[in-house]
Amino acid sequence: MAPANYEIRILGRVSAPVLSSFEGLASEVEPVETILHGPVRDQAELHGILERLQSLGLALVEVRRLPG
Repeated sequence: MAPANYEIRILGRVSAPVLSSFEGLASEVEPVETILHGPVRDQAELHGILERLQSLGLALVEVRRLPG
């Protein structure tokens, strides 16, 4: 099964050193939120990303599986 592309929105501006810990995901820092996007292999990897966000104290805004 091929990886699915996800978009993960985080409240606030996340620093470059923190973003570099999310290997394989691209990032965009906007004025009020940070967006991670890219392929996620499976549910276990998605849960790992979400757990890392929580352990860093980052506020999750939205998780969305992208079409295609």
